Amino acid sequence: MANSTISMSKIRQILRMYSQGRSKLSIAAQTGVSRNTAKKYMAAFDASGLTFDQVNALNDKELDEFFGAVKQMPPQDRLVYLQRCFPRIDKELKMPGETRFSLWEKYKKEFPDGFGYTQFCFHLAQWKARVNPVMHQDHKAGDKLYIDFAGVKQSFISRETGEVINVEVFIAILGASQLTYVEAVMSQSKEDLILACENAFHYIGGVPAAVVPDNLRAAVTKSNRYEPTLNETFEDFANHYGTTILPTRAYRPRDKALVEGAVKIVYSRIYAPLRKKVYNSLSELNAAIWAALEVHNNQLLRGRNYSRRLQFEEIERNALSPLPILKYEFKKQSHATVMKNGHVNLSIDKHYYSVPYRFIGKKVKLLFSGTLVEIYYRYERIALHQRVKSPYNYSTDKEHLASTHRFLTEWTPDKFVEWASSIHDDVRLYILKILDRKQHPEQAYRSCIGILSFAKKAGEQRLISACQRALSYGIYNYKIIQMILEKKMDQYEDSLFADELPMPNHDNIRGEEYYQ
Repeated sequence: MANSTISMSKIRQILRMYSQGRSKLSIAAQTGVSRNTAKKYMAAFDASGLTFDQVNALNDKELDEFFGAVKQMPPQDRLVYLQRCFPRIDKELKMPGETRFSLWEKYKKEFPDGFGYTQFCFHLAQWKARVNPVMHQDHKAGDKLYIDFAGVKQSFISRETGEVINVEVFIAILGASQLTYVEAVMSQSKEDLILACENAFHYIGGVPAAVVPDNLRAAVTKSNRYEPTLNETFEDFANHYGTTILPTRAYRPRDKALVEGAVKIVYSRIYAPLRKKVYNSLSELNAAIWAALEVHNNQLLRGRNYSRRLQFEEIERNALSPLPILKYEFKKQSHATVMKNGHVNLSIDKHYYSVPYRFIGKKVKLLFSGTLVEIYYRYERIALHQRVKSPYNYSTDKEHLASTHRFLTEWTPDKFVEWASSIHDDVRLYILKILDRKQHPEQAYRSCIGILSFAKKAGEQRLISACQRALSYGIYNYKIIQMILEKKMDQYEDSLFADELPMPNHDNIRGEEYYQ
């Protein structure tokens, strides 16, 4: 390596003393070589990345070839060239399908005299540990979004009361690009957690394959090392967006090292600027947070020539799943027993909603949002209604009612008039007279059913004639039509012009029979 020949044993001696921490001047003096020659071997040893034991294990021929190969490219220059490639290599390593070996092959094509695969991996790991000491995992683009709440709260002062209101700070960070989202929310409740997660999805413009929360009470009902129990509403939110919830293991901070590191950075880069101003609402506070957040996401990463935002746009945006057309509607739940009238009570609104009559007496679950009410029985949705907040009223789907009840709900004056018109115009006129004589139309419904049912029993032509004759008398009730059809008018001639004839009891008449 140097101009003068030096024995392999002398090289081993130089490297042994160097690994023991001896000074270069003392090594040169004790080995009898020039200081510059000793420095060249020491530099080559440093550039190789090997330990003394590894070098010493080589035989003399291998040691000679080792230091001879290093002559082809100055060791310091070779490492410098490799380090310049690391930002690009680190970025490409996050792309799906890329491996260290494939990237090393590309590196060797560009630098044929460069490091071997083992030294390539060693220097890459050393560089990553130096420029990003909190990142211990390799993250694939579009794979995970880590979420957590900061330990230190923020606050604003209410304009109305002057009260200082403390708020929680939600933080989300993508694993591959480290693009960060921060938002202040009123609490760590599941409503606020879901809204903040949804805002994070819309901020990054897509949905990751998985969301990784800490064991937050709003996200995980019961923590478990192997199979934690997820909050049902949070799981429903994940299903709506087509993602998966992967809670971290309890008491395993390394599982969420990335978001823990993000929290520390948020303290210095976002919390610090917020101290310069007083805020009077949550929206004002968030506006200031988001302004500082943009500065943070556009700042160059340490040791790299790109920012979180640039890295996100280049490698991760296209790896995210698209957002659904509709936003998630937060649902609350309650339980109720189906009443005998086929309805359940949503207690928060005191409003009643119908379910299919076969579920009468069953205990059901109600999931309700701001606009919808869903009713489930044993994981099957049995009813869906628009939410109505008027108390003590009913929302009824006719398909839910039994056939008899369904027929009764269809009783309207228009229904009877339409039915009569289908027979004859004189029948329609007679039905209108009956409806007009009652103070409330429902009082005449049974009479109308009784009269119109004669079309099936006696025939339409006989009913038409009976209605025409009754119209000439000016008497409008069921009894007169019955007497005319039974040909009993002669014996009742004296009572025809009475104000009102007695009405029969039709409680035993089934409406659906007449309707058909």
